[in-house]
Amino acid sequence: MQIASLLRQYTVEIASLCAAIILWQLISDYMVKNAFFLPSFTDVLMSFSYEWRNMVYDARVSLIHFVIGMITGLCVAVPLGICMGWFQLINRIADPIIEIVRPIPPLAWIPFAIIWIGISHTSAGFIVFIGAVFPILINTYVGFRSVPKVLIETAMVLGCTKSHDLIRRVAFPSAIPHIATGIRVAMGVAWMCVVAAEMFGMTSGIGYKILNWANFHRMDHVMAYMLLLGFISLSIDRIFRYSVERRLYIWRKGMVA
Repeated sequence: MQIASLLRQYTVEIASLCAAIILWQLISDYMVKNAFFLPSFTDVLMSFSYEWRNMVYDARVSLIHFVIGMITGLCVAVPLGICMGWFQLINRIADPIIEIVRPIPPLAWIPFAIIWIGISHTSAGFIVFIGAVFPILINTYVGFRSVPKVLIETAMVLGCTKSHDLIRRVAFPSAIPHIATGIRVAMGVAWMCVVAAEMFGMTSGIGYKILNWANFHRMDHVMAYMLLLGFISLSIDRIFRYSVERRLYIWRKGMVA
């Protein structure tokens, strides 16, 4: 009964995916007619069955790089964003440096990551950190700068006068939607950085395997690993959205129509 209910609930989504798969298969078989340019859905499905053991290992390696970069990015970006958003002096000190470093693409740091750290999980995590830290930092800063003044004044009237109390009890809860948005954007950027870091500076992981199979002209395997990237990214995003909406935003349920 639950399966039937889920199928009815997501009828449009399932139909959309089925239509896309059928269209993909038809274009590959009857228009392109060359698996090197566009492998068919059935070819990619066979690649999944052939490579699934290696895919599990490569996915685990890529997730290690992702977690290293994201956790480090959160530990740096959230406290720094809070300080920049709350204390004007810290903002004036840090902002010029950040605005010079922020536009540099994460891939430009790969040579230094290899020189400083070597080819390791940590060096790949460093590239992911570079990609993840700035979206979280900017959104945390904006969230703290956007705290309504009336909330601060009301809290001070009620006796909450110290900065750390105002940050913890007023500013941080108010800024959570901005911070959550920054984390979600950062996860997308970080996942792209994982692939790039593994292509140019690793000997394992999904990004490495994509480049490796491309060199052997096995585009069906390449497409299979690309779809694996999409599935993992979708799962991470859905888990994060569920956690945020069901846990952190529970106080907003009464405000949602």
